[in-house]
Amino acid sequence: MRLRFLRAQALLDMVTLIVSMLVASIISFDTIFPWQFEPQIWSLLMIMLAGLAGAEWVGSRLLVGGPTRPGYGRALAVTLMVVGVTALALVATRVYFSRSFIGWTVACFVVGAITHRAWLRRRPWTEAMVLITGEQSLVDDLRNAPHADVISVVDPATEARLDPLEPGVVLGVDLKAALSRRMAQYVSSCALAGLDVRPISQVYEMYTGRMPIVALVEGWELSTPVIRTAPYLPGKRLFDILVVLLTAPITLVLAGVTAAVTRLSSPGPVIYRQIRVGRGGGHFTQYKFRSMWHDPDRKGASFTSPDDDRVVPAARTIRRYRLDELPQLWNVLKGDLSLVGPRPEQVEFVKRFDRTIPFYSQRHLVRPGCTGWAQVNHGYADGEAGTVEKLTYDLFYVKHMSPWLDLEILGRSFWTLLSGFGAR
Repeated sequence: MRLRFLRAQALLDMVTLIVSMLVASIISFDTIFPWQFEPQIWSLLMIMLAGLAGAEWVGSRLLVGGPTRPGYGRALAVTLMVVGVTALALVATRVYFSRSFIGWTVACFVVGAITHRAWLRRRPWTEAMVLITGEQSLVDDLRNAPHADVISVVDPATEARLDPLEPGVVLGVDLKAALSRRMAQYVSSCALAGLDVRPISQVYEMYTGRMPIVALVEGWELSTPVIRTAPYLPGKRLFDILVVLLTAPITLVLAGVTAAVTRLSSPGPVIYRQIRVGRGGGHFTQYKFRSMWHDPDRKGASFTSPDDDRVVPAARTIRRYRLDELPQLWNVLKGDLSLVGPRPEQVEFVKRFDRTIPFYSQRHLVRPGCTGWAQVNHGYADGEAGTVEKLTYDLFYVKHMSPWLDLEILGRSFWTLLSGFGAR
């Protein structure tokens, strides 16, 4: 079902691009057969189609937690990737091209891609499933997931006779549960029949973008995937450094304005330093622009509340748009932080949560980040219950860390910055 959804969208984009080329040809060359007059335009057509194919492949890898409804932002991202690939190929090959033809093709493609996505959004994609589990919390989360259609939930210990699965229905099995003999035979029969049988933890991760903590047993289920991502880490580090350096002209200006506001709004140092827990449980000094009255934690570490009286009034806008976190880019250059990863926590909180929350320390398997999967999905946590929920997102990132997931998080973080989502 998921593959059909992705293939249908890619096919519609391909048709849209071809139609856009025909329209652009009429406008630019007064014919739908421009190769009759410009034979070299075939190379340009192949380059743009190849760019679209690459964009669709990258876009499919960026789909995390099951495909969302076709997004207009993704249409623009595909367009930009097609333009980028085309521009690079033209510079490298110096084949013939027409600015008018490319411009009209891109303009028509944007209109067409947004139009067919608007049509697809009227028919949201869902996948039917039967769950064999006794974990009601997992069932409730899957019922609330936008693309999961939970038909029924079966007790793992039942001895009742079950009907065969309908075609296209997923069977999610709780591998931690003790299955009755009849249930074990049923699951085995479904697998032998070639039906779609998956661990419920896998189904949960795909449709919620979270790691079911109740499905973890030893913890190495997370450390093993982290080992497999080791080849990506040098590239991730290089990407962090390049992004910080390339955006420095903008961030330095914003930092200067924020520093001035901080200095003028209240007495105290401009930069606030705090010890946080980093990769492997090590400690490092995190830098921020001070947005609270001086020495806010003199009575001990505490969560920030929505109307926290420790926050300087003039700094509430700074906190809303995360401008107070600009000095953390220095932490990125130093290697304390990555641009993307679980947010680093205060030492006192980590000591407490290590005792009370199972597998909390597993979030320290990777380098912490300025933004993360939990930040763009959950926002701020102001207690242990919220911390547990955020942990399910952090552990999902730890297990699935990849260039595609990092790009997804960075893209969504721009909206988080503009909207102020999760700020305190």
